[in-house]
Amino acid sequence: MAPKHSNGQTTSNTMFERKMAQVRLSPVGIAVILVFLLAGVLYIHRKVSANRSVDSTDAKYDSAEGTVPQSINLRELLSTAIVVARRGGDIVKEIRLANTLDEKSKGETREGANNPVTEGDMKSHIAMYYGLKKAFPNLKVISEEHDSGVDTTGVETPNKELPEVSNAIGTDDYVPIEKIAVWIDPLDATQEYTENLVQYVTTMVCVAVDGQPVMGVIHKPFEDKTAWAWVGKGASGYKLPPTKPDSAAKNIIVSRSHSGDVEKVVKESFGEQSTVIPAGGAGYKVWSLFDEIADAYVHVTLIKKWDICAGNALLNHQNGIMTDLEGQKIDYSATSDPKNEFGLLATLHDHNTYLKNLRPAYEALKKS
Repeated sequence: MAPKHSNGQTTSNTMFERKMAQVRLSPVGIAVILVFLLAGVLYIHRKVSANRSVDSTDAKYDSAEGTVPQSINLRELLSTAIVVARRGGDIVKEIRLANTLDEKSKGETREGANNPVTEGDMKSHIAMYYGLKKAFPNLKVISEEHDSGVDTTGVETPNKELPEVSNAIGTDDYVPIEKIAVWIDPLDATQEYTENLVQYVTTMVCVAVDGQPVMGVIHKPFEDKTAWAWVGKGASGYKLPPTKPDSAAKNIIVSRSHSGDVEKVVKESFGEQSTVIPAGGAGYKVWSLFDEIADAYVHVTLIKKWDICAGNALLNHQNGIMTDLEGQKIDYSATSDPKNEFGLLATLHDHNTYLKNLRPAYEALKKS
């Protein structure tokens, strides 16, 4: 048995304690431990950050694990969309009133109509496109117009907190930026704009998430009216009209430039008592459904998605429907073709009935 000291501890235990007391960590050992601790803290921070919604100006990137998805506050994006639509509208109105259109032609449409572009189109594009990009630098924005070498120093960053939005919608939603595509039309109804038929002119912004239109803004600059909607959240500037009796004669709004072909389709589909209303601008035509001017909006040829996306969102919020004439919903993904080839039907009520009635005449038109 090992000898004991007066305190009861064995001699061997005392020797062990003396040896342990002599052990010291070297500076290199301390550094290694600190490195491991720091790595652990950074790993935890990175995981937390990956799951936290961040503003568009605070995107984080991880070289080891790839890009952490950048998220955008949709309520802020809606405010921004409203601001830029109104800014574009102010420019469009100012140029039209000053009669400084500087009209040019982009060529002809597939149907042979002139496709004009004006100073109003281009300056509105700059204000709207770069306003959105200044607010959300990495946002995918698809515009009807294109530019090169533009000085954007005069484009102010839009207000992201409009009271009319924050008062109507109390919650924020965050969506990864790669899911979002914004479609803008800096001047819808350019042909009518050149003819001074300004009642048809609008500026439009649409936010699509996973290809579906969830926010729409249509602004009428010459009436200073704005309609906007966030599907399922709230809306302003327009409302759902009462339902008409099924027996009532149908009022169908169509493009001024294609009214002949469409009138034939409408009369064959809904009877001679139906009324065809020629009008300019897709934004105006969708708005007319809410103003009780028309019961349905029909287009029988190709139409671009920046013309119809905002109206599609407004309809969606009010449980209306927009499809092509094949009955298919329209994909607004950033990578999708901007051309919607198979016509258009927009309604607030009885969409499938309209679609069924239109099908035979539409199929005959395609074959002609």
